[in-house]
Amino acid sequence: MKLSFKIKNNILLFSSVLVQLVKCVPVLDNVDIWSEQNNTELTVHNDVNLKRLPRVLNFFPVPFEEECLSTDRRRKGVCMNAYECNFQSGKSYGKCALGFGVCCIFTVTCNNEIFNNITYFVNPDFPDLSTGMSTCSLTVKKIDPEIAQLRLDFIHFNLGQPNRRTGVCDDDIFILSGGVSRDLKLCGLNSGQHAYYDVENANDTITITMNLGTKIISRLWEVRVTQIPFSERAPSGCLQYHSGVTGIIQTMNFADNGRHLADQDYNICMRQEVGMCSISYEPCHENSFKIGPVASSTNDEVDVGSGDGSARMDDICDDKIYVPCESEDLIMTENMGLGLCSLGQCGGSFCPMGEKTCRIESSVTPFTVGVQFGPGSREESPEDNLGMCLKYQQLPCV
Repeated sequence: MKLSFKIKNNILLFSSVLVQLVKCVPVLDNVDIWSEQNNTELTVHNDVNLKRLPRVLNFFPVPFEEECLSTDRRRKGVCMNAYECNFQSGKSYGKCALGFGVCCIFTVTCNNEIFNNITYFVNPDFPDLSTGMSTCSLTVKKIDPEIAQLRLDFIHFNLGQPNRRTGVCDDDIFILSGGVSRDLKLCGLNSGQHAYYDVENANDTITITMNLGTKIISRLWEVRVTQIPFSERAPSGCLQYHSGVTGIIQTMNFADNGRHLADQDYNICMRQEVGMCSISYEPCHENSFKIGPVASSTNDEVDVGSGDGSARMDDICDDKIYVPCESEDLIMTENMGLGLCSLGQCGGSFCPMGEKTCRIESSVTPFTVGVQFGPGSREESPEDNLGMCLKYQQLPCV
């Protein structure tokens, strides 16, 4: 992603200056100007002093800043001038921009500040587990007024689980606040998830606060924080924004021994790819949809899929998933043909009558799945509230 909000240097001017510089530097035999070993004083050609020669060109600006990959290809960084990288407390992991820049990686931990794009927020002992912590805070400063969003990629995120009966983050809680979006509150296992957070009209400082309880022995996290300019922002109202014709979407804290979080209200969005007019959803596996049990109007508990026609699920579910559909005949199963599509999905199965395989097709655009989980005022079995994992596939226009 090119950082368009940065002031671009004139590439032609840079090239011209570089050519003039090369003309003025004497020819050196067997000297690698990029080698870190050539920092000693050298005397060649009429005793010209070329002290610290390999660092001279590092003061020239890189023509533009863009994303780059570290030498191990595990982390993203910013391609920038080597001197600026060191001055801003970054570490270089390989060269970029034809060797004139370095891939600069920024890493911070608790009680610190982010003032660069693409910064990794890690636990103090990363990559090892951290123990004996009670709080951890971080501030994020917008690097440019044009910044509209933060994108958080939870590469590793292993905090204490929520209350197993209510879904409330009683012990550990991660809170992102200070923007124009609703505060983002998370706990549990969220590795591989991501989130967009609107900061367009916010103050210059956004805060990450982690309140850590005493019950959890150890924790691990690695969160990549990227600042997104207005021209490249995710659509408004999308906490998550997926690209690609196929993919997997999950609720937060979807794990084998997890439980979906309480007090969640957000949209998961899929970018409509070129030539695609509709989208289908199906469960990741037979136990990948547990939102309930469903409580009927007589307070009797029934464990049926959202397609059961006995009641409108969006009326009787406290926790639900919204899958937009323009008609009520869009659930397709292998053997049963058409079923009933209800806007609010909940219960023990994504399928209409509890089948193991089914799918919903919809041509409603934009492609969105809504998540709405209540405040966790009731105690329920965690096995009935695992959450949601769906596979999606965009379908070509006919």
